[in-house]
Order: sequence, then C-alpha cells, then structure tokens
Amino acid sequence: MSLNPFLEYLNLEKNYSKHTVLAYEKDVTAFFVFLKENYEEDDPIAVAYAQIRAWIVSLVDAGVSNQSVNRKVSSLKAYYKFLLKVGDVAISPLVKHKSLKVSKRVQIPFSEKEVGLVLQDLRETQDFVSLRDLLMVELLYGTGMRRAELIDLTLGSVDFSQKTLKVLGKRNKERLIPLLPGVISTLDRYLIERSRIAGEGSAEPLIVTVKGLKVYSTLVYRVINRYFSEASDKFKTSPHILRHSFATHLLNQGADLNVVKELLGHASLASTQVYTHNSIKALKDVYSKAHPRTKK
Repeated sequence: MSLNPFLEYLNLEKNYSKHTVLAYEKDVTAFFVFLKENYEEDDPIAVAYAQIRAWIVSLVDAGVSNQSVNRKVSSLKAYYKFLLKVGDVAISPLVKHKSLKVSKRVQIPFSEKEVGLVLQDLRETQDFVSLRDLLMVELLYGTGMRRAELIDLTLGSVDFSQKTLKVLGKRNKERLIPLLPGVISTLDRYLIERSRIAGEGSAEPLIVTVKGLKVYSTLVYRVINRYFSEASDKFKTSPHILRHSFATHLLNQGADLNVVKELLGHASLASTQVYTHNSIKALKDVYSKAHPRTKK
C-alpha cells in the first residue's frame, strides 16, 4: 500500500502545508501499522469499521486525548474520501462514525498589563537574543500571526516603505498585515544585529537562532512560555495565547469582527467569533455606560 497518491493530492490539489501533509501521513500510517499487527491486513479496501473502532479503543486505552483521537480519525477520513474520489472504494468504512466528545477548555488571553510587563522586561536589554525574542513577542501580539507563520517569515516578507508584512497562512494563502511603529523600530534594531550572523537575501529567514539558522517551533514556544510564565499565572502561556490576546484586545477596543477576521487569516467568520466570548465583559461595560435606560 502506497500513500504517495494521497499525499500528492493533499499537497498539490488541497494545497496543504508540508507540516499538515506530514501529520496526515503519520496518522494514516499509524492506523495501518495497527491493522497489520492486529489483523494481518494492509489492504485499505478490506478495512471494516470494527477494525477502526478497535484502533480508536486502543488509542483511548493508551491515554491519547479524545481531541487527538478525533484528529487522527479525521486524517483517516480524509484518506478514504480520497479513495472514494479516485474510485478505489465504493463506500468509506467511516461513513457513520461519530467523533468522540471533547470538553471545551476556555482559552484565557493574557491581559494588556501582562503583555506590557513582558515587553518592558525584554526592552531592558539590547543584545541579539533579547532583540529577537522581543521581535517575536511584538510580531505575535502585534499581528496575531500563527507560530508557523512567524517561523516562515523571510527578509522579503517585510515592506518598510508600505510598513506592512506579507504573511503566508494556511493553504498558502497570503495576507498583508500593517506593522505598528514600535514593531518597525524593533525590526530596525534587530536587523542590524542579525546581519552579523546570517545571510541577507530576500529568501533568508527573518527570525534566526544565534547560529544564523531558521528558528524552529519548540524554540518559539520556549521563548514565549518562559517570559509569560514569569509575568502571568495563566494555565497556558503558549504562542497561540498571544494570537488569542491580539484578537480579544482588538475586539475589546471596538474593532470590527470582519477586520479581525482578515488580520487573523480566518477563512470564515465563525472561526473568529470564538474570540468574542472573552469580550463579553467589555461589551457589558460599554452597554451599561451607553444605554440610556441604565441612567434611570
């Protein structure tokens, strides 16, 4: 069994990122390893839902979260959807599958004060690492970009004349984000230090390590987690919470939901609306101050 046609379909037709394609490949391969070990079967056409259910049970028994199990099954669903498309199967064994229930944990954004404390701390030193870390925080909070989008920025992504940043989002969809004056100032200082350790071509990575190499996902996570763990008592202090904070703070200040949607690079407004839950208090405050009946 070869997954290559499926992976090519995800890459070329669906235009998925390399990271996403790799995740699909890993999930589907894991299922067929389970199938081979437990049923001595590796033919996708011969798979029955009972075998898939057994795989799901084994994952749950191994302590895999329901959310992760759903993601793995979603990858398998996509694989069988592809087999249906090319005519290799007449019906998907997952046609009647229902996702496992997942308890929704509220993502609590950082407060403006907490973000301010981290920025103040980073601005006190001006060596390369501190400037790079400061730039990462300012870009994540100042633009709302995703961690993967930050990592993939190049020197050519920055347009100083227009004061904008070109971001390559999911499914290779580009969007332009305006840069705040403070971010431009940090960029200017960072690029001077960066020029001493890394190449300066337009395709070169913008954010680099002390060795001049492109930063990686765990490094970005460690940097954000380190500074915000010291400034905040939030349960989660990941780069995604900065994206969450960006959207929530904009909405709290009265930004239009459609504008926030475009800045975040969401395909639908429904994805952006999850951030409005954290703005209810701000909406209540505005409502109570503005509505004429509150004064009677």
